[in-house]
Amino acid sequence: MSQTTSPLPSSAVTEQIRKIADNIERVIVGKRQVIEHTLVGLLCGGHILLEDVPGVGKTMLAKSIAVSLGCVYKRLQFTPDLLPSDITGVSIFNQQAGEFRFLDGPVFANVVLADEINRASPKTQAALLECMEERQVTIDGQTHILPRPFFVLATQNPIEFEGTYPLPESQLDRFLLRQSIGYPNREQERQIVLRQNQGNPLESLQPVTDAEQFILMQQSIQAVHVSDTALDYLLHVIEATRTHRDLYLGASPRGSMVLYRAAQALAVVNGDEFVLPDHIKRLIPLVLGHRIIVKPEARISGATIENILAEILDTVPVDVA
Repeated sequence: MSQTTSPLPSSAVTEQIRKIADNIERVIVGKRQVIEHTLVGLLCGGHILLEDVPGVGKTMLAKSIAVSLGCVYKRLQFTPDLLPSDITGVSIFNQQAGEFRFLDGPVFANVVLADEINRASPKTQAALLECMEERQVTIDGQTHILPRPFFVLATQNPIEFEGTYPLPESQLDRFLLRQSIGYPNREQERQIVLRQNQGNPLESLQPVTDAEQFILMQQSIQAVHVSDTALDYLLHVIEATRTHRDLYLGASPRGSMVLYRAAQALAVVNGDEFVLPDHIKRLIPLVLGHRIIVKPEARISGATIENILAEILDTVPVDVA
């Protein structure tokens, strides 16, 4: 693989992202904003948690992303008996060579779908989340670097909780954003049914770019300008989550950093030359929603994370000093 260090111009990245989104939309009908948010996570080098009911296209989304980026895709079905080694891989002894040989696990891919992540034991969950954070696997004292880019799309069902192991807050914080795909409207569902009747659209999907080019696209995000006004607005919102009367836990500094980076990525996706407060507003529910905790007494009174964040957005002025 050739080594190119110059990041791409933001206009070139915007054009390429639009082509990727158009390609994915051939499979995921009528969910442009979900696709764009997922690509924002990819551009930031982050991971996405999809909370949704079965059958709305979570697996199709992950597969279409992998194909569009020309990347390796692997799927992990999380179950209570799944072991950490089933994810990371295992060392086996080669009798002929007289040495141990490492066999890669499914996590050695560019796009990893962790299906129903809350159905595996905390120990197995932690094995994947360590890979997400460190981008490497250590087995028997040997460190194995994961491929680049490396992106995890994890799913969990927000309705069915029997036999699950909910992710603790410290592990939820490892996901850059949390979102749902949602049901299609009637016309969108009509298109889905007709397209599937003609064959699986994934079978005809072609790559738009490759892994090396996408890494250059990721590097270009850091150059997007964030004004002092936009940064002050971001910090004011973060501070508001820490002082809100109904919140037991506000957003951490990691929340500030990933929101900053995600806003840069969203600006590029939108074709804007710099970050606007509107970019931050659009991302706050997705980036901060799983990083704050509502007080038990407030939850009993009917307070929700969505309502609290909406209140903060209504009360925090844009032109903060």
